[in-house]
Amino acid sequence: MWSGPRNLSTTMMRAFGARADVTAIDEPFYAAYLDLTGLGHPMVDEILARHEADPQKVIAHLTGPVPDGKAVFYQKHMTHHMLEAIPMDWLGRIEQHVVLIRHPARVVASYSRKMELLSAEVMGFPQQERLWGQLTAAKGAAPAVVDADNILADPEGVLRRLCAVIGLDWDSAMLSWPSGPRPEDGAWAPHWYDAVWRSTGFGAPPGPLPELSGEAAQIAQGALPGYERLLAAHV
Repeated sequence: MWSGPRNLSTTMMRAFGARADVTAIDEPFYAAYLDLTGLGHPMVDEILARHEADPQKVIAHLTGPVPDGKAVFYQKHMTHHMLEAIPMDWLGRIEQHVVLIRHPARVVASYSRKMELLSAEVMGFPQQERLWGQLTAAKGAAPAVVDADNILADPEGVLRRLCAVIGLDWDSAMLSWPSGPRPEDGAWAPHWYDAVWRSTGFGAPPGPLPELSGEAAQIAQGALPGYERLLAAHV
């Protein structure tokens, strides 16, 4: 599952992680991304201490046997973590890829509440569309696309369609989960996952788009055409 930050990505990890046949991993390239860029993200020391920073070791884990004897290995990925120094030749070895999108205005508004540095790149907007092309080339077919607003408007309907597309039986367990932390949560969870930790299911349908100004508005407007191109292929 490929998305940018603040994109319903952790909620989707909760939904799939609620299935008995699934084991999940949370942003496995985050430590490598921080190690390669030297960025001072929140909790960087804890992230580098707890998570693997060698991309090749991460790739070996992602493409190896499914952990815990489960049938499905749900991998929550951030598009902006995939730097040029991180190989992408393993994409074809993953059976299914899904691209999770969200209206740029919602992403920018949410991200700006957690981080001061704003740019299209740190929120993964251009990387997501590039990755769409890489995934299409690697698999010989375009990956499924799901939109966060559509999911919140009709969680069961969208998840049922997504499961059918990727070859999973529907499981109503995906609609609810216990509140609080989960073992798969990354070391960064205390900074980012406060709302998810309080949740026991999908939130309310989305309201009006947030009003942005200045740099935030410019970033969202610049990302809108790419979002709309991907939206045209949504499940």
